[in-house]
Amino acid sequence: MNLKILKSSIQNRQSSITITGSKSESNRLLLLKALFPQLEINNISNSDDSVLMTKALASDRAHIDIHHAGTAMRFLTAYFSIQEGKEVILTGSSRMQERPIGILVEALRQLGADILYEKTAGFPPLKIKGKKLKNSKVSLKANVSSQYISALLLIASKLENGLELTLEGKITSVPYINMTLQLLNEIGVETTFLDNVITVKPHNSDVKTKILTVESDWSSASYYFSIAALSNVDTTLRLSSYKKDSLQGDSILSELYKEFGIETSFKNNSVTIKKVRKVDGNKTIEIDLRNAPDIAQTIAVTAFGLGLECHLTGLHTLKIKETDRLVALKAELEKFGAEVEITDESLYLKPSKSIKSDVSVETYNDHRMAMAFAPLGLKTTLQINNAEVVSKSYPQFWDDLKTLGFQLTQA
Repeated sequence: MNLKILKSSIQNRQSSITITGSKSESNRLLLLKALFPQLEINNISNSDDSVLMTKALASDRAHIDIHHAGTAMRFLTAYFSIQEGKEVILTGSSRMQERPIGILVEALRQLGADILYEKTAGFPPLKIKGKKLKNSKVSLKANVSSQYISALLLIASKLENGLELTLEGKITSVPYINMTLQLLNEIGVETTFLDNVITVKPHNSDVKTKILTVESDWSSASYYFSIAALSNVDTTLRLSSYKKDSLQGDSILSELYKEFGIETSFKNNSVTIKKVRKVDGNKTIEIDLRNAPDIAQTIAVTAFGLGLECHLTGLHTLKIKETDRLVALKAELEKFGAEVEITDESLYLKPSKSIKSDVSVETYNDHRMAMAFAPLGLKTTLQINNAEVVSKSYPQFWDDLKTLGFQLTQA
């Protein structure tokens, strides 16, 4: 399905949106519930990824396909490696079979796991024979995807001797690692994170907290920060359910979007986003997104829509996402008239005074490409190809945009 977005405006400047639970938090808790069945989880994400994760954990099949769900691939690789007596083939879409997983597999093998590659070494599909893992020490390069690290941490309390994980070099996406550790702590698992060494103690007793509620997804909130930034002064959007002391790395949005004239406030489990001032057109946006790379697309599009110069760094993990997000961002922004330069870990956007209309945006099977470009509908008419890809993380996204006043038609 292709969607055309006619140049729109926010009809109600005091709008409210309810966003489903965080995909990142949901998938961590789903795995923990599989390890500790006494857990109850509220406000689970309704994203494709979390639905696939739920089905895979409940499946008794020998062949499990998680399609495009990258988090599920990493987490389930670790999970099935400790399921004694169970043997599975874990696979995914053609793109998933191009996304590297060798670093995680090698770490699990160091712990004693029995994992073989079915096709190409270093990539899915994987043949996993579950067994008891007795080794407890492993090292990883610190700049790898935090999902590899979290996958190991999530199963660590069920290892016979726990886990001592040493991270070598400068650590990437620390908030996601801390999210995993804090969720473990909430259920009573003992952890420490000192310098570059993370330890997790074995835990075979009852959980400390039995009912956990997932906070709404901050990555999904990013598109509304962009919408507010591209709107008129005094536009106000209220999102629920959020908390100021969030575990999610993308909650840094509330600070970052001050650069775009946005004021953020918290009250009664909701966040209010208000455009309080216009942004100086000569401003340069410079942000290191090492700890929140998933909002890079949103920020780049916001800066382009406002005609701002923008330099984003810390983006080295974007090349192994649903698509190579740096290459995709450059290609699609340039269709609108942007001038973009990229390296393996950065994006530089030159200031632009005009935005082309009737551009057709390719999404590359990447939900964030679709949602990041949608706010440009406040500046021009555009088309989003394969618009249903948003179901990966935010199935009701287009319906929620309609409630704000976005004019959408099927192309």
